[in-house]
Amino acid sequence: MKAVRIHAHGDADVLTCEDVPTPEPGPGEARVKIGAAGLNFIDIYQRRGWYKTPLPLVLGQEAAGVVDAIGDGVTEFKPGDRVAYASVMGAYAEYAIVPVARLVPVPPSASIEQAAAVMLQGMTAHYLATSTYPLKPGDVALVHAGSGGVGQLLIQIAKRMGARVIATVGSAEKAELARAAGADEVILYREQDFEAEVKRLTDGAGVHVNYDSVGKDTFLKGLNVLRPRGYMVLYGQSSGPVEPFDPQLLNQKGSLFLTRPSLGHYTLTRAELLGRAGDLFQWMASGQLTVRIDRTFELGKAADAHRYMEARQTRGKVLLVP
Repeated sequence: MKAVRIHAHGDADVLTCEDVPTPEPGPGEARVKIGAAGLNFIDIYQRRGWYKTPLPLVLGQEAAGVVDAIGDGVTEFKPGDRVAYASVMGAYAEYAIVPVARLVPVPPSASIEQAAAVMLQGMTAHYLATSTYPLKPGDVALVHAGSGGVGQLLIQIAKRMGARVIATVGSAEKAELARAAGADEVILYREQDFEAEVKRLTDGAGVHVNYDSVGKDTFLKGLNVLRPRGYMVLYGQSSGPVEPFDPQLLNQKGSLFLTRPSLGHYTLTRAELLGRAGDLFQWMASGQLTVRIDRTFELGKAADAHRYMEARQTRGKVLLVP
């Protein structure tokens, strides 16, 4: 089968499409014929070596497709079933081995591409808005990168929960995407100072929660826009890792909370995984959640897909299709 692997950390050129043996499922596992794989910034972090992983490595933690074979003891799924998954390595390939405990059924209402597009980013947006800081009516949330894959989904879910949403984006075109997702106010961070704008828009009170996937470029100023006992939810670092800082800063700026969550810790049980995915598919089917697929690349063009994401050109979900 074809798979995209890295043998060393570096820029997008280290991604190579190679012939590798087609894997066989073991006990409790299924082999999934990949219909579409989702790209995420964590793939770029791993490629760069920011997140250490053994090499060589097949990248990709999210995909949807059809069960092709099952291992011993598997009863929940059978060959031919449409499934999706997240948080399992190896999605940049024609086939992937996935523990059955991580698979979720894809309902008839969703396409394979939609399922691949919503698993990691959708469940991330779900846990951020419902669990990490459970939004409630009247809360004010700041969402950085509001036109990106997680950003658009997070805005929609936050609005569904009754929050007021302020989003930051890099261009007028991206501002329209954030507004279409439901953002109440949009800040063009290249033209406006987001700290000053957030304070103006909140009459100096600040926001209850700052959902920050950018990291280095926004973190310290992001602390300044939180109201006392506000939550800094740092869930990504597209601009680079946050520099070390003295935790006393959190006290000085209002007894703030800081958390660095990840999806794996918010899908610890099978019930939690199925619950989050089930909500997303239900909201999609009823028209309450729209998943925007921005671009689709062939598997062999994974390097181009990474460059596209790193240039911050994305306007929704980016997929690889074998």
